[in-house]
Amino acid sequence: MQLLAVKYSAVRKNFKDFCDKVNDDAETIFITRKARGNVVLMSEAQYNNLMENLYIRSDIKNYLRLRESIE
Repeated sequence: MQLLAVKYSAVRKNFKDFCDKVNDDAETIFITRKARGNVVLMSEAQYNNLMENLYIRSDIKNYLRLRESIE
């Protein structure tokens, strides 16, 4: 997974290009802002994968069963 930090103004000017980059190149883009905190732009596929992993790891029995099957 690639990580890229970009200023908010650059993302605003080229939003479509950054959205394409996120989807086409599996980039995760950190959008930096002067105030009110930074944000992250990622593809829906990356987000879904992250949420699935968090869910699996939240239940220790499921997580241990998965680890056993991998081994």
